[in-house]
Amino acid sequence: MLMGLVNIFMGLKKNIAQRMIHVKEHIPRIHCTGVREPLGYFVVNVHRKRLDQILVDRGFFGSRERAKRAVMAGQVMIEDQPATKPGQPLRPDVNLKLKEQDPFVSRGGLKLDHALEHFKLNVQDAMAADLGASTGGFTDCLLQRGVAKGFAIDVGQGQLAWKLRTDNRVVVMEKTNARHLKKKHLPGEIDLIVVDCSFISLKHILPPAVALLERNGSILALIKPQFEAGKEEADKGRGVIRDPNIHEQIIHSLHQFATEELSLNWKGIVESPILGPAGNKEFLVWLEKY
Repeated sequence: MLMGLVNIFMGLKKNIAQRMIHVKEHIPRIHCTGVREPLGYFVVNVHRKRLDQILVDRGFFGSRERAKRAVMAGQVMIEDQPATKPGQPLRPDVNLKLKEQDPFVSRGGLKLDHALEHFKLNVQDAMAADLGASTGGFTDCLLQRGVAKGFAIDVGQGQLAWKLRTDNRVVVMEKTNARHLKKKHLPGEIDLIVVDCSFISLKHILPPAVALLERNGSILALIKPQFEAGKEEADKGRGVIRDPNIHEQIIHSLHQFATEELSLNWKGIVESPILGPAGNKEFLVWLEKY
């Protein structure tokens, strides 16, 4: 009787032990990795970083906010697959690339680059001033074409791209109204002035620009019809000027102003290769100081 009870007890003990082993084998393993893996494994990896932070660390973008916008716009690829989540945790050495990386920090650079190419204007080693620099598309274009120094001037603050702020060829002049600039504010002789200003007519910007410029210096200015047209014309198109006749009138008026009132040489004009905000057609004019 006693031996029978012992055998039953030993059998139960063995059965329980086998069940424990079976259960242990089916418990999901915990890896120190940070992401939930297949079969319910939870992975925690202290070495992983957010995608937007990795993009900043590698120099793709100057801030996490810009990196986030690029991800949400579908411009970032992870291992040849489009990224969708800026906060996605990834290995710092993950393979990343941008779909179509713009050559300049903003679309403005494409406009100026087109004009420089069209006019065959060499800006190598020039001292340049960018009026209405904003993010710095014009400044970036000039630097890539070899200017010696660029003064990035804007009435706003905190807009200039980080790569330009940290370039020793760039002098950042924020909270500066171009209309109030004098030669004494810009050390050195200014050979070239580029203009991309909004909410103001070039007729208010060109006079102080000419005063800053050395003789035989050039001005490349972006003509934005919505800020040159009368209020009635602008209101008709809700800020978009589509009538080619109005474009012609604006250009004729600026030509007359630049040549007769400012005694500038009107070297040429070219249409911008891309439209402005809201679809406005824009133009770039090359002026030269006698």
